[in-house]
Amino acid sequence: MYTNTLTLANGVEIPQLGLGTWLVDDGDVADAVKAAVKLGYRHIDTAQAYGNERGVGEGIRTCGIQRDKLFVVSKVAAEHKTYEEAKKGIDETLSKMGLDYLDMMIIHSPQPWVDVNQSEDRYVEGNRAAWRALEEAYKAGKLRVIGVSNFQIEDLKSLMEVCEIKPMVNQILLHISNTPLELVEYCQKNGIAVEAYSPIGHGEILHEPEIEAMAVKYNVSVPQLCIRYTLQLGTISLPKTANPAHMESNAQVDFEIGAEDMELLKHFKHIESYGKSGGFPVYGDKL
Repeated sequence: MYTNTLTLANGVEIPQLGLGTWLVDDGDVADAVKAAVKLGYRHIDTAQAYGNERGVGEGIRTCGIQRDKLFVVSKVAAEHKTYEEAKKGIDETLSKMGLDYLDMMIIHSPQPWVDVNQSEDRYVEGNRAAWRALEEAYKAGKLRVIGVSNFQIEDLKSLMEVCEIKPMVNQILLHISNTPLELVEYCQKNGIAVEAYSPIGHGEILHEPEIEAMAVKYNVSVPQLCIRYTLQLGTISLPKTANPAHMESNAQVDFEIGAEDMELLKHFKHIESYGKSGGFPVYGDKL
């Protein structure tokens, strides 16, 4: 089990490998969380938009591990662009999950999902308003870490112009064939940790012969190669699965990708399509 941690800007340690729970049903996710924790996972990621916060909370409360040994994350809905909406949503998440605090909460997207890839409006004031609610909850001890997701450099700059507390994390779409190196570098230079969601390209990367060949070279699976790649970039990796066998395999990433191969992977051609998942806003051109 890969157990490395990173230290965030405020000194809080975050496990570098986490479990994503997107598209895992609320009725199934508690068992997935408990299976992951049993295998050694200590970082669990959900969101208001996933519709499974209740189940994730149940899994956290009943997994048999002390609460302070786990790192639990949720996200402010992308549509919540006022202080009041964000504040209410944070409290509702805590209530729904049955937890006294979250280890981290982040703004899910700078734009409401309906506008992602459709509008030039970056909702600057709305994000600043939602951020004030996160800062308040952080100061109150409801959240140990606050951050953002899907924010581009312009979004981060506009937020940091006025914020009292700088974002500690930016969770972005990052995988082999989609590595926004400029954004990653900007975040890391500014003390903002990068989290990689969909590190396996929502499964589409499995169909790339060159990646398969490289995985064979290292005697690992394609998902293991993909996850290891994101870890070696210095990011936090969040592979999503409800399958305990996949969880176990995904955590066996204690190997090293050579420097030349890392450079190849950083600049690997962009996959043409995310298949049936291409309709989700996060797999559009701008995120």
